[in-house]
Amino acid sequence: MRPVAVATTEGAHVDDDWPSLHDALAAEEIDGQLCVWDDDSVEWDGYELVVIRSTWDYTKDRAGFLLWASRVPNLFNRYPIIEYSTDKHYLADLEATGHRIVPTTFCDVGDRPTFPDTRFVVKPTVGAGSMDADKYGPDEHERANDHVAHLHESGRDAMIQPYVASIDTAGERALVFIDGQFSHALTKGAMLNVAEVDRSALFRREQMTSASAETDSLAFAHALLAEPLFDDLLYARADLVLMDEGWAVMELELVEPSLFLTYDEHAAGKLARAIRRRLS
Repeated sequence: MRPVAVATTEGAHVDDDWPSLHDALAAEEIDGQLCVWDDDSVEWDGYELVVIRSTWDYTKDRAGFLLWASRVPNLFNRYPIIEYSTDKHYLADLEATGHRIVPTTFCDVGDRPTFPDTRFVVKPTVGAGSMDADKYGPDEHERANDHVAHLHESGRDAMIQPYVASIDTAGERALVFIDGQFSHALTKGAMLNVAEVDRSALFRREQMTSASAETDSLAFAHALLAEPLFDDLLYARADLVLMDEGWAVMELELVEPSLFLTYDEHAAGKLARAIRRRLS
């Protein structure tokens, strides 16, 4: 069987997708091995392919993660994508190329924040899930300023977005793509309305249900992923929200997204076959 490393983070039962992916890889005569990305004992060049999956602690050391990724041969998704999409400043690039995003103001280290007079969210530009994110009312600017100051003190840039009302009623639409093809859709419930422990834990506890993808949400995501930079993605997850103007990008997950393979009986097989094609 051909050896493939699946990069994860340290801890037991980190990735709910792993058992189904492991079995699907075995069915394709691939020996999938779960490896911790920052374990110095792993010989990455001994694998024919390295697939990043659940490296959710990279946010604590993005520079170290990028250094690791730059040295790993046969990495997917590929290094330029990893470098680009581990910092949410990419949203400004998407907007500049004509794709609707949730309106975002970046407040980099050294800048002073400006907050809207409506409900809004503050979060780091380098972050996983809802860790270190919080929402605020129009009368909570002082508390939000403390949040930004805390991020800046730790060397992290901040971003400020309006709180999208439809998240409370309809949630986010998560569209999963494998090898450039749409696989399955999910509804992601509002995370900033649940207990802190359930939205800031390392191993992200997300409120997910299966969903049917709307024709217009799919068209929006396909147009987004048609950008030349996103050619040859092994996987992608587009998290969209519905605004008055239409669908908008909340996040484009290209590094270590949960793909929720267990929500679709064919998804693990699709990913395993996409990995096999790259071995070929």
